[in-house]
Amino acid sequence: MQGADSSLLKRIVDEYMGKVSGLREHCERCLRTERWGGSVVLMIVDAAFTSIGLNYFTAVVPKVEEFSRVFVETGRLTRLRDLANADVEELMAVWRNRRSLMVAKEVAAYLSTVSGDDREALRSWARRASIENWREDPVGRIRGVGLVTFQYLRMMGGVDTVMPDKIVKRVLNEILVKAGLHPVNDDVEFVRRVEWMASVCGYRPIELCWMTWLIQPEGKRMRMEKYAPILPKI
Repeated sequence: MQGADSSLLKRIVDEYMGKVSGLREHCERCLRTERWGGSVVLMIVDAAFTSIGLNYFTAVVPKVEEFSRVFVETGRLTRLRDLANADVEELMAVWRNRRSLMVAKEVAAYLSTVSGDDREALRSWARRASIENWREDPVGRIRGVGLVTFQYLRMMGGVDTVMPDKIVKRVLNEILVKAGLHPVNDDVEFVRRVEWMASVCGYRPIELCWMTWLIQPEGKRMRMEKYAPILPKI
């Protein structure tokens, strides 16, 4: 990549990132595996619920909160092995999508074999998991886990990377085009290009990723502003 392109790219990225001041702490919490009060069960449930493409803030977050009240805060499902062994019919009282509940249960079942410590299990798997070979990974092979969910789990396991979902790709490819660079459609190549963008512009890949979601408008306000009260939790 040419120096002139990199300089223009940085100016454009800086403009976008200037709209989401305060994002860094949220990303730090994600990389420390401390989202949802540090509950790995809720992080797995979050990723599974998110996998079916509903609005994260209006559909997923309220249901993860309900799941927490019904199952986690009551002490019924506090460990990954509890989630792995849970009755899916019982879980459907909170979330009606059986497929994503099975994703949560199967991810929990695999991770519970990695370590007896849930946080270390997720972080250990995330460190070893490779995006290039994600389809052969024990988590990547789980039905219903696509590359976006795979990357989301890695991010919550402490890996500074990007989820190639449609909003992330649209916004960051838009930035590439504005900088006179080519957009990237292939998901794995896209992740690598964004990691390059981050290094050139002085940000972390995870920050660019979260920026794309939080600058989206909902009603008359940007998500970063609208959902400011719940960001410290998630």
